[in-house]
Amino acid sequence: MQIGELAKRSGLAASRIRFYEEQGLLRATRQANGYRTYSPDALVTLNIIISAQRAGFSLEDISGLLPSEDAGWRHDELLSALHKKVEDIKEMQKRLSQTRKEIESLITSIQSRPDGLTCAENADRVLTHFKAVT
Repeated sequence: MQIGELAKRSGLAASRIRFYEEQGLLRATRQANGYRTYSPDALVTLNIIISAQRAGFSLEDISGLLPSEDAGWRHDELLSALHKKVEDIKEMQKRLSQTRKEIESLITSIQSRPDGLTCAENADRVLTHFKAVT
């Protein structure tokens, strides 16, 4: 299929498909007229690339995991990378949870402004407390 059809079927812009090709993630053959032709597997490959990017894989990571022309899927490497990504996500969730708690505490501190304090005085109070905690 040509790039226009692949773009339509994948929902991606042709420029993005060309970018993935330039990065070595997608293969195309050139017709005599210079048009790119993609195999039916190109749509599957694009779906894998997009899903992997959503999961946080870099294009470099994805490039190392996709099958090359001379070799198939690298099962062990793929599983290892997926397990590592799950662990990375768990760690990120822990950090985000801690950050959320800190922000919620800051909100509570700001909202519990003692009567009679101006906003500037309250900011000083909150910042002084914040500096003492960190």
